[in-house]
Amino acid sequence: MQIPTLIDAVASRFESPPLIKLTVAAPTDSSLRPPVLDLSYEELGSKLVNFARSRNVAMEFRVIPSTHSDGFSTLIDHLRIHHLLYPEALVINCHMMLHYIEDESTATIASPSPRDAFLKSIRSLEPTVVVVVDEDVELTAGNLVCRLRSAFNYFWIPFDAVDAFLPAAGSKQRQWYEAEVCWRIENVIAQEGMQRVERAEGKARWVQRMRNAAFREAAFGEDCVAEVRGMLGEHAAGWGLKKEEEDQLVLTWKGHNVVFATAWVPA
Repeated sequence: MQIPTLIDAVASRFESPPLIKLTVAAPTDSSLRPPVLDLSYEELGSKLVNFARSRNVAMEFRVIPSTHSDGFSTLIDHLRIHHLLYPEALVINCHMMLHYIEDESTATIASPSPRDAFLKSIRSLEPTVVVVVDEDVELTAGNLVCRLRSAFNYFWIPFDAVDAFLPAAGSKQRQWYEAEVCWRIENVIAQEGMQRVERAEGKARWVQRMRNAAFREAAFGEDCVAEVRGMLGEHAAGWGLKKEEEDQLVLTWKGHNVVFATAWVPA
């Protein structure tokens, strides 16, 4: 719902809406498990472009094959060249993808952190704004017991939520959802090295990484926060939204942190 909501907002706030160019990274690594869609990226792009057209908003959609294993370097190179040719407002939405980039435990001693290197790469693009959305859980510990404890304290949430919103046991949607969560749990506790791609970090660590990469936090508008709270209250009982340290939003399930969202601009 992110992009349709953006399109609606652009259509309603500008007398002559600007051109939206949406570029997405299509994973090329089969070990990465993104949310599975029932349609291809091309079909998704066509639907979004048609929806934008229905709102009198011009939109371009392109897919760049890129992988987390090299820090999405192909995507970065594409954005760098495009931004040089077309000096437009660049908004980078890091939505549930940063935790797939290797962390310090997989880097060699002589190498910098792949995650820090990626953030410095996007900082060099001089983006207008960067949005970081990810799970607020620590799953990078080298100690199996620590990872198991974190997984136990976190992954009960999707199972509890599915009981509330997909109560029909045996439905295809529920089977897919539960299988995906089970795959993630297995990856966290049973895989090591490059095979362990589920390496989420808590909000505090990502905040520090962004600051170290020469970004500063930008506050979400009160209208935005109120709209999200209203949608959750109307359509998603059990889910909540809270603000932490003024500029950080956290999605909660029955009071437990699940996902955080932060916005950043170059410092």
